[in-house]
Amino acid sequence: MGNNTQSLIFTIYGDYLRHYGNKIWIGTLIHLLKEFGHNEQSTRVAMSRMYKQGWVQSEKKGNKSYYYLTPRGEDRMEEAAGRIFKLNPHSWKGKWCFLMYSIPEEKRQVRDEFRKELVWSGFGSFQNGFWISPNNLEKEVKQLVKKYEIEAYVDFFVSEYKGPQDSLSLVERSWPVDEIQAKYEEFISTYSKQYIIHQSMIQDGKMTKAECFVERTLLVHEYRKFLFIDPGLPKELLPVEWNGNHAALLFTQYYKLLAEPANEFFEEIFRKDNDIKRKDADYDVSKHPLMSEE
Repeated sequence: MGNNTQSLIFTIYGDYLRHYGNKIWIGTLIHLLKEFGHNEQSTRVAMSRMYKQGWVQSEKKGNKSYYYLTPRGEDRMEEAAGRIFKLNPHSWKGKWCFLMYSIPEEKRQVRDEFRKELVWSGFGSFQNGFWISPNNLEKEVKQLVKKYEIEAYVDFFVSEYKGPQDSLSLVERSWPVDEIQAKYEEFISTYSKQYIIHQSMIQDGKMTKAECFVERTLLVHEYRKFLFIDPGLPKELLPVEWNGNHAALLFTQYYKLLAEPANEFFEEIFRKDNDIKRKDADYDVSKHPLMSEE
């Protein structure tokens, strides 16, 4: 349960608190997480773990402990927000990034970390030590090479693929496209049913603001997972029936349905013991960075 609580807290920071000065009284957080069935102890344990890991700082006001993101925690939020663009299919210039590395065995930990980062950036593993992407990731590669100090072990090219097979075959050999399609399919079948049910419940006034808060948070929580598995390929290299497009549209409609009542609930709870004046003036509750551009 612990990890689950922690990742939910990250979602609440990323989805709500980011727009309200990034700071919250632990009692308010406990109240919010109770809505998801997490008890006070699991919330406190998760927060102390996040504190030890350097994601949050705390400060006392009277006898109240307030938690806010450290610069490292804020970077993580911004980084996730920055990668969101990759779920919006874009057009392709016909160029490929090729990255080759041979990192020695004594740097195995660096190699494993670097590999994770490549996947997160959207690279596909074409062969052992040889990674490819049709997106312009030159800036990301430079940052990663510098971060891990592996200049001596890496070669990076931007070039065209001249065959003999077509570019789609490169995609099939480098990414588990069918698995990604299936994950989107799963998301669509679960959430399209829920969307219809909640739409009619809201119309009939049978859904509380608290329930909207829970559903909106869980929706974002689930959909955000695609940032880790979808490489964000350009539309020319995707299957014609790409489930990612359908999932994006569903997310956008569902989010809009829940956004306002969910946010009203959050503000009612938050206002009591926190500084509501720190709310961003330009925060538009009906828009979400994960939404597909209409």
